[in-house]
Amino acid sequence: MTHISAGHCSSTLKSGCRIEERQLGSANSLEACLGVDLVVAWRVSLLTHQSREDPDAPCTVFFTPDQWKALWVRTGAEGIPEDQDEPTLREATRTVATLGGFLGRKSDGEPGAQALWKDLQRLDDITDMFCIMLERARSGRAPP
Repeated sequence: MTHISAGHCSSTLKSGCRIEERQLGSANSLEACLGVDLVVAWRVSLLTHQSREDPDAPCTVFFTPDQWKALWVRTGAEGIPEDQDEPTLREATRTVATLGGFLGRKSDGEPGAQALWKDLQRLDDITDMFCIMLERARSGRAPP
């Protein structure tokens, strides 16, 4: 099991979730918001850590098949990668980071939690549209 430090999650909460900027009116609102933010911060911290510790793992240890396929189509893959082997976790993580401008030069290092947090939000939207368009294409209802 991968260990994620509390400090790593708290920095993700501050920089990615912008928890300190929230102005919530009640304790219940704060509790609900914090519950969601903690899950998001933990997942982003896990991805950041795991992609560095086990970069050759299949990307499906973190990403769903729809997510990585949508990502590959969005970043220029020809067709839908139905039979393609999934990329490594490092490849998928670095590709997600390109959604927000990560260039991936040798001097850039690996993408950080803040960049990944923003780019994972974009990936969710891209995946939703990918699934909608894939379903339409398969059912013969492709857009005009």
